[in-house]
Amino acid sequence: MLLCAFWLTSWLSYQVAHNSLRDQIESNHLPLTSDTVYSEIQRDLLQPIFISSLMAQDTFVRDWAISGENDAQPIIRYLDNIQQRYQTITSFFVSSYSGRYYHPSGIIKTISKDDPDDVWFYRVSQLPPSQEYEINIDYDTADNSRTTVFVNYKVFDFEEKLIGVTGVGLNIEFVKELIQLYQTRYQRSVYFIDALGNVTLSGTNYQGPRNISLRKGLASQAASLLSGAKNSYRFSEDGQQHYLNARYIPEFNWYLIVEQQDVPAIQDLKHTLWINLSISLLVTVCMLIVANFTLGRYQRRLETLASTDKLTGIYNRQTFEGRLEQVIDIQHRANSPCSIIIFDIDHFKQVNDKYGHLVGDRALKKVAEITRQYIRQSDILCRWGGEEFIVLLPNCDALAALEVAEKIRLGVNKSELEIEGNLLSMSISCGIAQIKTHEILASLLVDRADKAMYRAKQNGRNRSVLAE
Repeated sequence: MLLCAFWLTSWLSYQVAHNSLRDQIESNHLPLTSDTVYSEIQRDLLQPIFISSLMAQDTFVRDWAISGENDAQPIIRYLDNIQQRYQTITSFFVSSYSGRYYHPSGIIKTISKDDPDDVWFYRVSQLPPSQEYEINIDYDTADNSRTTVFVNYKVFDFEEKLIGVTGVGLNIEFVKELIQLYQTRYQRSVYFIDALGNVTLSGTNYQGPRNISLRKGLASQAASLLSGAKNSYRFSEDGQQHYLNARYIPEFNWYLIVEQQDVPAIQDLKHTLWINLSISLLVTVCMLIVANFTLGRYQRRLETLASTDKLTGIYNRQTFEGRLEQVIDIQHRANSPCSIIIFDIDHFKQVNDKYGHLVGDRALKKVAEITRQYIRQSDILCRWGGEEFIVLLPNCDALAALEVAEKIRLGVNKSELEIEGNLLSMSISCGIAQIKTHEILASLLVDRADKAMYRAKQNGRNRSVLAE
């Protein structure tokens, strides 16, 4: 029975941790990376769209085209100035009237419907009125050996009649370097697909097919992804679990894809499961041999493990909830004040993400140690969950509890963790609540303190707030 209990506990713990990690990847890590990459795209790649928009709205360009294009030198100088000023690899204007392709180096050619290289111009000209520009990847007309990301922007006269197409170009290698930078920075695959699922831009290490519908395990979900039905996907490929987040980029009419395989922590969980099972078997055998000698001591040890948090050594949530009910009942009968403080570490997730969970564990233990210094022997400290703590203060009203919370907060502020020669400062946000005479349920007290803590966070963090 003991062995079965060990096995079941280890298996359930594994399943809970495994599912929790996967949920974190799908609902938190990948969307956050996608948001961050999108912000950087706006900074790095949307500038050409802005430049092209300025060119299309420039009164000089429109006046020059409307006046009959008699002298090419002004527009050539203008395009050269755009190219030099904004460090683009090309800038251009193609006239709807004359068909001339103007470039900083001069008039490149006269476009023709019969020339396959000029199809792009007629495609842009026929875009719906609501779509003012397009982004496409093509060979540069001025240099056929160079592949370029073009922003093609429609130019209208003052009566909203199309008079040409203007825009700028970026070297595709520059864009790929940006994507490679994102991948290196966030340790995830980053690439773009168009509305048909074709991979339009990717880093140098992308080895998959050029259309996501050809990906093993993803083909059945490709239609849902391209329709925008949902953002997060999970699929298996070559024995590996993959997680994918898709974000529509309206400026490009593309989808930004951030993809990640199973994290090493999931593999570690499997090893931990087998280790736990092996240890469970060994412990069971040892207990059968020495049960008569060690049962009492082992029983007390189990009680300690069950009642305290393994990392910090303080009460865990389960034990604390029982103690809280008892203390509240006693305080009600004695008509004495009783308060609680709920606090958590500000921006704790950033500490874990930046420095790793080992540093995060050190931070939790440090906060628990500091808190013990400012509470009484009769007070009860509990790790409520994650980076959240609760202090139960019998015979203590709200104002006195506020003073204790401030001492803890200032103590945490003054403390520093040394990490690889650097000092990490921490802060906490506190919520304080005193039990009311009509409050019988402990959950009501905890809920009021919890809401006060969130008000502290909303007001800027690193502060203490009394519950209403």
